[in-house]
Amino acid sequence: MDTVLAHEESGFINFRHHLPDAMEHGYRWVSIKQLRFSARAAESAGDRELLAALIGHEQFRDDYAGGGVMPEGTRHGPYWRRLITADLYEPLSQEKAVEILREWVGPRGEVPAGLEAELQREVFARLAAADGIHYLGELGDEALHDWGGVHEFFHEFVLIDRSAGRLALIVAADD
Repeated sequence: MDTVLAHEESGFINFRHHLPDAMEHGYRWVSIKQLRFSARAAESAGDRELLAALIGHEQFRDDYAGGGVMPEGTRHGPYWRRLITADLYEPLSQEKAVEILREWVGPRGEVPAGLEAELQREVFARLAAADGIHYLGELGDEALHDWGGVHEFFHEFVLIDRSAGRLALIVAADD
């Protein structure tokens, strides 16, 4: 079965807009890309098939370093896109995903109310609704592209919500 994903919307949370001190925000941000899949795919496609469809989608061709989506792009975040496969994503519990994100979001103390509200609405609510959560762990130095070390942290989650027929690609990183 060919699983077709249609890009619905993208969002971006820039910590700089919530933290007044330029050094405090740590150049951190969250990118959210939401894609829709058919009811038929929701019933018959496995998570690995949906992940493979995402990897093949144009929206996946983003270096997350200011270049945006490139239709012929060869990079995905810090990695060469050709080296990323569906099997590299590990399933995570909602609790573990929240733990990873909370640790990344709050290393400097309390999170400002506006940032917390935006993260709750755009990230944590999606985590709560997901039937499946998958995490792309570190792929190692051999998978880094020529300037892939630009990110100190790069956390990538794929959230699958079958009842809504949606997949969300969430990247939490810095540059």
